[in-house]
Parts: sequence; structure tokens; C-alpha cells
Amino acid sequence: MSDPFSMPVPPPPGGGNKKEKVAAGLLAIFLGGLGIHKFYLGGKQQKTAGIIMLVVWVVGFCLFFVGPIVIGIIAFIEGIIYLTKDDAEFQATYGDGDKAWF
Repeated sequence: MSDPFSMPVPPPPGGGNKKEKVAAGLLAIFLGGLGIHKFYLGGKQQKTAGIIMLVVWVVGFCLFFVGPIVIGIIAFIEGIIYLTKDDAEFQATYGDGDKAWF
């Protein structure tokens, strides 16, 4: 028998798929060229973007480091964007929204 005085606990907003913006931002800044922050965010489009970043990073070394430099700059910009958004907007855009780029 359940306790008549206990209140049910509501599920967390976003279906429990809350991602930390600080973790995503720091991953983007320090390991972003490898697409690690995209894998952390975990949406289908974001995983695809992570694979693209990883492939460009690895293959780019054959092209005079142009690919890794460009991907590194994109990841750095994404990290700054993640860290400057407020928590609700970050969660709606990247946690629940599955936005892949910027």
C-alpha cells in the first residue's frame, strides 16, 4: 500500500536527457577537433556531426593540417557558444533539440 501523504516525484524536464553545458563546452574547447563534445551531447544528428569532425581531423593531417585547423576553430566557437547560453536555452537547443552545428 502506498503512503497517502507522499507526493509523486515529477520526471526531470527534457525526459531525463539533461546534458551539462559546462562539460560540453570544455570538451568542445579542449577535444573539439575530435568531435568528442558531439558524442557527449548524443543526438543522432550530433553523432553524425561528431563522426564528420573525427574523420576530417584524422584525414586532414594528409592535407597540410588544414582540416584539423578548421575543425578546431569550429569546435572552439561551439564551445564558447555552449558556455555563453543559459541552461534552459542550452538544454532546449542541444539536449532536447538535437541541433548539430552552431
